[in-house]
Parts: sequence; C-alpha cells; structure tokens
Amino acid sequence: MKRVCIAFAFIIPSLLFAQPDTRETPPKSKDWKESNLSVTKHQLKIGSDMLNYTATTGYMTIKDEKDTAKANLFFIAYTKDGEGDPSRRPILFSFNGGPGSSSVWLHMGALGPKVVLMTDEGNTLPPPYKYVDNPNTWLDKADIVFIDPMMTGFTRPAGRSTQNEFTGYENDLRFVGDFIRLYITRYSRWSSPKFIAGESYGTTRAAGLSGYLQDRYNLNVNGIILISAILDFGTVRTDRGNDVPFPLLLPTFAATSWYHKKLDSRYPNLNSLLQEVQQFASTEYAAALQKGDKIGDAERNTIINRLHDYTGLSKEYLDENNLRLYVGRFNKELLRKEKKTVGRLDSRLTGQDYDQAGDQYDYDASLDIAIYGSYTAAINDYIRRDLKYENELPYEMLTGRVRPWVNSQDKYLNVAEPMRAAMVKNPFLKVWICNGYYDMATPYYATDYVVHHMFLPKDLQKNISFTYYEAGHMMYIHKPSLLKLKKDYDQFISEALPKPF
Repeated sequence: MKRVCIAFAFIIPSLLFAQPDTRETPPKSKDWKESNLSVTKHQLKIGSDMLNYTATTGYMTIKDEKDTAKANLFFIAYTKDGEGDPSRRPILFSFNGGPGSSSVWLHMGALGPKVVLMTDEGNTLPPPYKYVDNPNTWLDKADIVFIDPMMTGFTRPAGRSTQNEFTGYENDLRFVGDFIRLYITRYSRWSSPKFIAGESYGTTRAAGLSGYLQDRYNLNVNGIILISAILDFGTVRTDRGNDVPFPLLLPTFAATSWYHKKLDSRYPNLNSLLQEVQQFASTEYAAALQKGDKIGDAERNTIINRLHDYTGLSKEYLDENNLRLYVGRFNKELLRKEKKTVGRLDSRLTGQDYDQAGDQYDYDASLDIAIYGSYTAAINDYIRRDLKYENELPYEMLTGRVRPWVNSQDKYLNVAEPMRAAMVKNPFLKVWICNGYYDMATPYYATDYVVHHMFLPKDLQKNISFTYYEAGHMMYIHKPSLLKLKKDYDQFISEALPKPF
C-alpha cells in the first residue's frame, strides 16, 4: 500500500524539505496587530523551486463601530515572501462547511503547505498520525488565508456576545465577510486579485459571500471555487413530497454500485454509464416520479428494471422503496450480503455495523475511519509545533455547537440566486465547481441541475466551469484526484486573472 501525503490528499515526503521555523514578534506600530499572533518563517521545495513563505497564526478581534470586541476569529494566513506589489499577488480565502466545520480539511488535505499522510486511495494509516510537506499546495499561485467560522477551530465570541449572533446563514455571511474586508484592509490587499474557496456548506457560504461582499462593501472578487458544492438544499433533502432529489442522486448511486462491482459487464466504463444514467434520470425517471400513484403497472415495472440495471439492488427492494432511493438506506443495502456498508462522504470506502439487519448504517466509514482521528492529531500538533501558536481551548474540528443553524429564507436554502446576481453585476467573476462522483453528501448531478437553472445570460454561462473526480466529497484524499485538482486549479487561476497578468 503506497503512502501519500494527504490530508485528504497525499504528498510525497521526499519532494519537500521544511526548514526550522523561527518565531517573530508581530510589529507593534499599529495597535490592530493583535499581540497574540504568531508569525513564523518557512520554506517548501516544489520541484526544483524553493518557496519561502510566512505563516501568521492567531486571532483577529472583530469589533463593532463603538470599538467593542464582539468575537475572536481564528485564522492561519500564508503569504509568499518577496512579493512587493500586492496587485501582482492573488489572495485566496478558504473555509470548509458543516455548518460547524473548521477549515482543517482543505487546509491539511489539499491547499496548505502541509498534508496528512494517508494511503494513495485515501485510507488512514495507523497512529501516531503524521503530516508532511505538500508539493501540491495552492500557495505557489496565491497567498492563502484559512478561516475558522464561529465556534469552529479556536474561534469564540468575545465580551458579552453570544455565539448565535454569528451563526445561521445570514449571521455567518456577515461574520466571515466582515473578516475578509478587515483582513484585506489591515494587510493592504485591496489591490490584490481575490478568490474565495469553500467546501461543502462552505460552497453555500462562498456563493452567498459573492453577493454579500458586493452589496455591503462594493468588493468584487475574481473567482469563486466551489468544492463539493451544495447550492440548493431542495435538491438533496429527500423529504416526503419532495421528489426533486431522487433523479439527481441516482447517478451517484450508480457510480457507487459500479465501483463495488454490482453491475453487469454491460458497463465497463464509468463515464459511459453515467451519461446513460443521467439521461434516464432527467427524463423517464423524473417523469415517472411526478406521476405519483397515478403511474401504471407497466411503467412502474419498467422503471424498477432500469433502477435494478443501474444499481444492482433487487427489484423487490426497489418496489418496496416505492422507486425512491435514500442516502443511508442505500449505504446499508448495497453490500448487505458482504456485511459491509458504504460511506456517505466517499462511497468507495466501507465499514461494518453491529446490526446487519438494520436499514441504516451505524456510522459513516469515510468520516469516522478515514479522516477524523488523523486530521485531529495533525492540526493540533502542527499549530503548536510548526506554527508556534499556543491555545488551550479544544480545536473544534466539526462540531454541533453551532446549532441551531437558523435560515430566514424558505425551508430549502438556495444561494444560486445571489451568485447569479453577483456574476451579472461583476461579469468578470469566474466560478469553478469541483465534484466527486462518489459523494453522496453533495451529489454532482444535483449541482449540475442547479447551475443550469440559474438562467445566466448566455455570455456569462462560459464563466462557470466544472471538473469531476473519481473520488468522494474530499476528492483530494485520492491521490490521482489530488493531482488532477491541483492541475485544474492552476488552469482556473490562470484563466480567472486579468490579462495580461
């Protein structure tokens, strides 16, 4: 089994050579430079080139206009040394989702200068866990600021504030958006090309921020990067009465069945299978579901047969589930005979349950086995040992402490509209969407559906690009997908920057 530097990624340790860090005292000439920041110097070898960079770790205190402290937002910023002209150096703001997730997954899985060591396929290694230099870091093309939203990482309320002032869709947008404005102000980055990258619910946040930053601060960004995108929750919530998600989930179920060899030899190729399934899902299957109990027996049997062909599940099971397949049930049923379950975040990965007869899995193997322990150990060690930052609070990786998460919109939050409006107001804004075929949390075909229902002007539709990966939610834990993601990132940045640049 090959080892790889990953953090949902993998990297070859021999390619990178980190130099000892030296702690520096933050400048005291400006009182907004919080005294608890740790500033350290580092080196990273990428191919034949040496990248020298500075890491700034700690809190930025968010205050109101009466100079009252409201929150302490924890961030880690990496800036390339020797770049004198901010207008020539892009800056990327990055976060994960949840809601309730810190930025650790993108940070130590793909984008940052260090990654968690995993296998090439994305499986965890035995403890003690390790992290290594990342030759595929995105830092070579842009400075990166990793943001931990409220109650994630070390971020906490300050003074008399309470966390619910910063959680929920609208409050979260203001909190993160205000930090971005404050950061580019304090560090003189208004003239820099600006990018925002989010994963999972972080894509919901990123799409919303594209509108918030424009409307509140007249701050336009060059690019939005949506990794494992979820823009309209009505496309994934399989509530009774909502039939929209079922056709959009089917291609992911089919891909999972194909990966685990549950389909016959008619489908030797994943891409050709998915093209066929997508066509069926958007036409015959969607039309059949819309008929409800008015569907005739002949049509019902035809749909059952096609679902059986694409998933390998028994016709009896498909009939009992009323032609509708659910995340959770499918994860339990597909490999039931092998007494295994498939993961939700990454359905390539498998687990085992106590109760083999149940209809739901006990845990998500792609989260609890593959990544949780290794990433927790890595970020806690890295922050203290490499970044020289001390904080005795628990670093909240993925927490329920942000709940309840309030959304003042309709039941199904849809952020495609604010992103569409932002693209119309800023016709230079580019959007790059990355999705994994084996991701049941944010199925790729649901994202495709939402984007093609934004009704962008035709001349702006070319500003949105899609890339797909034979992996799951964190596609970067799969080494081939990690390498492809970096290559796709390099191309996106090049195309999104103004010309000449």
